[in-house]
Amino acid sequence: MTLIPLILSGGAGTRLWPLSWGDHPKQFLKLTSEKTMIQKTLLRLKGIDIEAPIISCGESHRFLVAQQIGEVCDEQPTICLEPMPKNTAPAIAAACCAAIHRNPDAIVVVLPSDHVIADVSAFQKAVLTAAKQAEQGYLVTFGIVPTFPATGYGYVKASGTESEGAYTLEKFVEKPCLEKAQEYLDSGEYSWNSGMFVFKAATFLEELKKYNSEMAELSIQAFEKANKSDSDFIRLDAESFGKIKGDSIDYAVMEKTKLGKIVKLDAGWDDVGSWSALYDISNKDENKNAVHGDVIILNTKNSYIRGGTRTIATIGLDNVVIVDSDDSLLIAKMDEIQDVKKIAEEMKKRGE
Repeated sequence: MTLIPLILSGGAGTRLWPLSWGDHPKQFLKLTSEKTMIQKTLLRLKGIDIEAPIISCGESHRFLVAQQIGEVCDEQPTICLEPMPKNTAPAIAAACCAAIHRNPDAIVVVLPSDHVIADVSAFQKAVLTAAKQAEQGYLVTFGIVPTFPATGYGYVKASGTESEGAYTLEKFVEKPCLEKAQEYLDSGEYSWNSGMFVFKAATFLEELKKYNSEMAELSIQAFEKANKSDSDFIRLDAESFGKIKGDSIDYAVMEKTKLGKIVKLDAGWDDVGSWSALYDISNKDENKNAVHGDVIILNTKNSYIRGGTRTIATIGLDNVVIVDSDDSLLIAKMDEIQDVKKIAEEMKKRGE
C-alpha cells in the first residue's frame, strides 16, 4: 500500500498578519522551525511509504510551492493550480482526479499545509491506521483528542466501540459555546475536527457524486480539460472550475456520507490559527515570554515578541503581541489578538 500526500495550500492565513499576508501566507513561513510549515507538513510523513505529493494551490503561489516542496522532496510533485478559490471540496476533488490518473487505486492523505504536530511518530501511526480503513472503502478523518473545552474548533462525534483503531463517525458539530464545549470534553465522545483525511481518491469522488453531482462533474471536467502542457503544473480549466459552487469537504461529503470513520489523534496538534496560538506552543523564558529575533526586553512578561530586520526593545509590558515585518508593525493586547483579521481586511480595502 502506497499513499499519496494531498496537501492543501490555498489558505490566506490573515490571522497571522503582518507576516502572513498576500503572496506569503503562513504555510510558506518558518514560524516554528528552520523549515516552513508546508515543508514540515510533507516531512512529517517521512518514513512512511509515500509517492510524490500532490499540492493544490492558487496561481500566485505556484513558484513558492515548487521551490519549497522541491527543497524537501526527491520526486517531482504534482501541483494543481486552482483558477480561483472554491473552498476545500472542489480542490480535493480535482486533486483526487490527479491521483487516480497516476494510480486508479490511490489512497490519499489530505493535509492542510499550515498545521503543527509535535509527536510525528503518533501521527504516522494514526495515518497507517487510517489507511487500512481507507483500503476497506471508508472515508477517515482524524479527531484530535481535546485537552481543554475549545470554542474555536469544530468537533466530530464518534459512536460505537473502537474497531481496528477507528470509530464510526456519527456527526460533525459547529464551534460551540464554552458550556457546550465543556460537555463535549466531559463526554469523551467528541474530538476536535482536524481537517485531515485519508481515503481512496475514487471512493471520495463516488461519494461526492452521490451528494453533490454537479460539483463532482465540474471538478472532474476541470481536471480533464486542464492545461497540462507545462510539466511542472496542472492548470485546472477555469471555465469548469468557475461554475462550481464552492463548499468545504465537511459540508459537501463528510457530514452526509455513511462511510465515515474517525481515528483519534493525540499528537500535540495545533492549527496555529492566531498569534496567541503560536505563543502557546512556543518555548518561553522565566517570565513567560516567547521571543524571536533581535529583541531586548526589560520588565516584560507573558508576551509574544517577534523581531524582523530591526531591534525591538520593550519596557514594562505584560500580555502583548508584537510582530515586526519588512513593511508593517503589529502591537496588540494578547486577549484581543483575534481582531488582527480586521486589520488585514482593512489593508486589503486600501489595496496595500
